[in-house]
Amino acid sequence: MSKKIHEFNDIIRKLRKDLFGKGPERIHTVFVENLAVSTLYGNITPTEKFIAGTVEGAKMVHEARTIMIQDLYAQATPDGMEELVGAKLLHLFSDIKIEEDMAVSVFMFDKTIEE
Repeated sequence: MSKKIHEFNDIIRKLRKDLFGKGPERIHTVFVENLAVSTLYGNITPTEKFIAGTVEGAKMVHEARTIMIQDLYAQATPDGMEELVGAKLLHLFSDIKIEEDMAVSVFMFDKTIEE
């Protein structure tokens, strides 16, 4: 794994730990042209697992894990992310599979990310 990808993953992990109380246990990121595609494993806290035991609870955890993170990135890009990749973050697309405890985030930047 390149140093840049490792540092990118650390930014994601820290932000999610600060926001949700638990960061992903494992992150796999690839840079493709102007995109950073991150697959995040082991995201859900024990409390969220308990809440997700019902259909309504799973829906609530899903919304919190997608809408909250997208809103946060829309308000402000995490410290150091744009400097690290040398490009401005335009959009974040994010989704999570609660049952599998796996999430995918696609970061779209204004220019190609050099590895």
